[in-house]
Amino acid sequence: MNEALLRSLTPSVLGVLVRRGADFAAAEDAVQDALVEAVRVWPGERPRDPKGWLVTVAWRRFLDATRAEAARRRREDLVHEEPMPGPVPAVDDTLQLYFLCAHPSLTPSSAVALTLRAVGGLTTRQIARAYLVPEATMAQRISRAKRTVSGVPFDQPGDVATVLRVLYLVFNEGYSGDVDLAAEAIRITRRLAVAIDHPEVAGLLALMLLHHARRATRTAPDGSLVPLAEQDRDRWDTKAIAEGVGILQGALARDRLGEFQAQAAIAALHADAPTAGETDWVQIVEWYDELVGLTDSPVVRLNRAVAVGEADGPRAGLNELASLSDTLPRRTAVAAYLHERDGDLPMAARLYAEAAHKAPTLAERDHLTRQAARINADLRN
Repeated sequence: MNEALLRSLTPSVLGVLVRRGADFAAAEDAVQDALVEAVRVWPGERPRDPKGWLVTVAWRRFLDATRAEAARRRREDLVHEEPMPGPVPAVDDTLQLYFLCAHPSLTPSSAVALTLRAVGGLTTRQIARAYLVPEATMAQRISRAKRTVSGVPFDQPGDVATVLRVLYLVFNEGYSGDVDLAAEAIRITRRLAVAIDHPEVAGLLALMLLHHARRATRTAPDGSLVPLAEQDRDRWDTKAIAEGVGILQGALARDRLGEFQAQAAIAALHADAPTAGETDWVQIVEWYDELVGLTDSPVVRLNRAVAVGEADGPRAGLNELASLSDTLPRRTAVAAYLHERDGDLPMAARLYAEAAHKAPTLAERDHLTRQAARINADLRN
């Protein structure tokens, strides 16, 4: 079963049903039923027109559901409205679906969750893990969001800022390797950049390209994490870096700074350094200062502490870290790194081990465990 094909077809199939008059919630349910049927049928008999097959099955599922719950007259109207069999128009409704899912009546978190489910193709379990909530809670949130946008005109735009947050979360989910959606997020963001003249859209696209350029070097052949300082920079995608930097420069020239532009500027400085030792950490701290002013995010402040530790020494980084909550994710790992650079190896080993227990992913846990083991071995020798 080609999961990538199913994932790529889902938005356009959903768009076809909505354009035919199905309300969003019922259409999304019907498309999910069609995907389940595809998983069952396609391994034995792959259709020549996968999208047409999915549209046909999803539309029939929608009609079946409508007949069971709608008024008789409306049911008959829908049956008569069914299009004649034939090729499905090659219209990509993905971008419009993103805007529908980012409708102003939804909270940002609900809009992100709904988009990841209906357009991004993530499972409810994957979305719940991203939000650190129980799966049942996320299922209820998505169901409520679907009901909220049902009946909303398909051409009514949503909130651009929410769409950008959705795209970035989709990109990060794909980047983690759990679901490969990074390329799809870049594709949709490119389309958004063409459709909307907005510096933050350009900033997000630049940020994605700059991060994606390093993707091949982030993990070793055995799947273990490779820190930025240890990555093989000769394997970075210089074409993607050049494109990202060019897009970023155009966005910054408009003097309407936003958080994605600031993040992209930091990524560009990392990409521009020939070696880790030549990284311009002073400029990176300055960009983090801008980012703190834009977001006041504890995570941004944590990353800024790392940058300060590189620019001004580990003691300065630890001083910045002292003002941040102990419950902040990855704070312990940052403290371990800064203590190691400061020469306090027993403390660093203890903190690496503690951070490993708190790690959100198996890859991070293994990496931190190895760091603790490395320092303990040095201390024994």
